[in-house]
Amino acid sequence: MLNPLAQELNETLKGTTPGELLSDLGKRIFFPRGIISQGGEAKKAGKVANATLGTTIIKGKPAILEAVHKYAPELTSGELVGYAPTAGIPNLRECWKEAMFRKNPGLRGKNISNPIVVPGLTAGISCLADLFIDEDKPLLTAEPCWDNYGLIVETRRNSTLHQFNLFDEGAFDLFSLKNAVEKEAETGFVRILLNFPQNPSGYSPTNAEAAQIVKIIRDIAENGARVLVISDDAYFGLNYEHDIYPQSLFAEFANLHENILAVKIDGPTKEDFVWGFRVGFLTFGGKSLNEEHYDAIEKKVMGLIRSSVSCSSTPSQSIALKAFTDPNIETQKSNYRKLLENRYLAVKKFLQTHKSKNLEPLPFNSGYFMSFRTRVDAEELRKKLLAEKQIGTISLDIQTLRVAFSSLDEDMIDTVYSAIFECADQM
Repeated sequence: MLNPLAQELNETLKGTTPGELLSDLGKRIFFPRGIISQGGEAKKAGKVANATLGTTIIKGKPAILEAVHKYAPELTSGELVGYAPTAGIPNLRECWKEAMFRKNPGLRGKNISNPIVVPGLTAGISCLADLFIDEDKPLLTAEPCWDNYGLIVETRRNSTLHQFNLFDEGAFDLFSLKNAVEKEAETGFVRILLNFPQNPSGYSPTNAEAAQIVKIIRDIAENGARVLVISDDAYFGLNYEHDIYPQSLFAEFANLHENILAVKIDGPTKEDFVWGFRVGFLTFGGKSLNEEHYDAIEKKVMGLIRSSVSCSSTPSQSIALKAFTDPNIETQKSNYRKLLENRYLAVKKFLQTHKSKNLEPLPFNSGYFMSFRTRVDAEELRKKLLAEKQIGTISLDIQTLRVAFSSLDEDMIDTVYSAIFECADQM
């Protein structure tokens, strides 16, 4: 029996693409009119006293130990130890949305939701899986891909991860993508996740490839399929070549067709070099969706947050908000981007002069990583590198070895890659 609040949200979304795409859990989830909701009302109207908060309040402010406060004295007690709203600090959500439009001019004039704060991008992807994936609702993504997709989709959601081939002859495999999308559409639904710059390959599509990807998604929607297209933009903006599509594909998908629900999952983790903050954002876009629809989706996401982690970290959100308004932040970020680009160029230079019959570098032009297709067992190669050279790498499967040049000082790149080639050739 569905809760009446869930029924109410489902009724709001009835007939829309998000409403049709919901998983069983997605249909059942709702944001209760309980402690958080009633506490929000009391915060606004409880002028005499507010006895709703499970917080120690002194003269209207959260109590804070000096042993804690002395490490972040510029933050108020509320910014440091108070609870954040379930969907995130409102000013932070507004700030991120403004930045999203600035970084993605193609979004101008398009009606999208307010970003919802989630405790990291992984949690955001997990929320989306809860909303839209279950036993008979698989997710399509590239091969190779980040191993956490499988953990979320197959282990947590008991579903299936379908994959298309990412590369063909040194370029994005548009033919494989098209065939895979058309195969999914035979059920009437397509749920696809696109990750650029891609983990583990470090690849982003060229302008021409991006146009064809958008066309493939548009064509399948025009033919009647309901499409969920997720843009995992964890490494957004870290592009090192000129002919790379410069925006998130979310800017193309957000208002593309009534049958498409686009979702952008992003955050400051990699973009702003704050890996441990665990702050991410979910933003939805769909042609013909209105504020009532977005509000219903937001309440469902809030229900998932409330029933799992309650809310995202307050100090991380508070510091992020202050940092985003710092006049020096873009200069500081550009310095680190240049550092990463120099490491990328050093890897490219090495690979231009070193070849191995056992290693094939996959195309890469952006992000934190590059990967090898190996003709030896990638796990055995990883273990050999660790045991004999004291060098750590990641084997994602039997034929994929990922190397994070982001974590290598530039003067270590030749040493590390020489060892990889040497060990591979010894096997």
